[in-house]
Amino acid sequence: MLQPPDKSKTSRNLKPIHSKAHAGIALWLAALSLFGIHARADGPLAPGSPEPAATAQPASIPPNGPPADSAGLFDVSQWSVHTQATVIEQWHYGFPSPYEGPNSFMSGAESDYTFSASLFLGHRLWTGAGIYYDPEFFQGYGLSHTLGIAGFPNGEAIKSGFPHVHYNTSRLFLRQTFGFGGGTEKIEDDADQLAGEEDINRLTLTVGKFAANDYFDDNADSHDARTQFLNWALLESGAWDAPGDVLGFTVGGVAEWHTQGGALRYGIFMEPRETNSASLDPHITRAFGQILEYDFPYKLGGGLTGTLRPFVYWNRANMGRFSVADAMPSGPDISATRTYRSKEGLGLSWDQGLTANLSVFARLSWNDARTEEIAYSEIDQSAASGLSLAGSGWGRKDDVAGLAVAIDGLAPDHQQYLAAGGTGFILGDGGLNYGPEEILESYYSFQVTKWFSLSPDFQYIEHPGYNRDRGGVSVYAVRAHVEF
Repeated sequence: MLQPPDKSKTSRNLKPIHSKAHAGIALWLAALSLFGIHARADGPLAPGSPEPAATAQPASIPPNGPPADSAGLFDVSQWSVHTQATVIEQWHYGFPSPYEGPNSFMSGAESDYTFSASLFLGHRLWTGAGIYYDPEFFQGYGLSHTLGIAGFPNGEAIKSGFPHVHYNTSRLFLRQTFGFGGGTEKIEDDADQLAGEEDINRLTLTVGKFAANDYFDDNADSHDARTQFLNWALLESGAWDAPGDVLGFTVGGVAEWHTQGGALRYGIFMEPRETNSASLDPHITRAFGQILEYDFPYKLGGGLTGTLRPFVYWNRANMGRFSVADAMPSGPDISATRTYRSKEGLGLSWDQGLTANLSVFARLSWNDARTEEIAYSEIDQSAASGLSLAGSGWGRKDDVAGLAVAIDGLAPDHQQYLAAGGTGFILGDGGLNYGPEEILESYYSFQVTKWFSLSPDFQYIEHPGYNRDRGGVSVYAVRAHVEF
């Protein structure tokens, strides 16, 4: 299990760090810009440059993509290659706090950053099949080493907890699609997606290493901390304890049945050995996470589209039980109560276009709260909603402004555990005057070029760690993002 560094050795005064933080952002932006200039060999022509000679267009792509040919491994039409890099600099000033515990969000001013760089490689093996490999590099920490707030303000901090650049094989999986007619639809080249055409009625099987939320709990307006909202309670359904190691990845399989009317998905995944573990539990008959989801797309008048995604899940893993820990005479210790137990929950993700430029989204989620959360965050119930507005109205069609709110809560046994001085893998102020976490987030994504965006972000969190005695706290951020 990865342990956070000693906070006494890493807390920093805001004033010198604030200047260092801005210098760090400038250096990262310069590096990203230089990377973009050299990588974008197919970018716009300089004024007055001659147009390139026309090239012959390939014939229409058959279902499931073009077949492998004699060019084999070196045929570029059989590959998908994409990359991204993201830097998030965050800081907050001091806020009211009469006491702090071992897992508190630090009340003194602080600043920190996270960095990620990814390569997304896909190769077509045969008709309908592809293999995918995503090497990633992470560096940095979330504020307070990603402790003290259940709806944590940096989604990239899930994957970042390293003082130096850290390599991770984030995804390595095989995907096979079987077509069953019903017409065809075009599949665009994208990260972890090969271009081609596929039958509308199809069965897709995926096996290997990836993130459970790659396939479940999607949302058009809030599902990617690298380009959209940052807060954990907005990125995902907070009460879905999505299986994954400390970096958010797992090993498992997903089956998807697509039709004209929607998609039914089922996934089964390995769970971590214990809460916030860096390794997965090899006892796969006793530790696993399952989820079933149905995606229902629809259209309103004027062609405005929306999607409903209800899901149910069942996790079984090495988890402690709050009611048992609360009854311990020596004081609550959830780790001493761990054995193989189950957790059930459900959720709903929804997004809807309101106009050509404005859309709304919402998420609701709940779990039975008998056991500790093992992988995502300490949230037993969650409700979130927000708006996204494209910048066409002010001549910036690729810019996006977002505004959202979330309210997260804990069940009584979980409240009692923290109030008695217990610690979870994220929370633990040493005491608790319970109140729901109330979160407001706004961001503006400024599309500097086709491949580079810059986003200021503001969050206000009332009752951090569900504690009325602490906060509220304002968290500020600047995010730089490059993708090709």
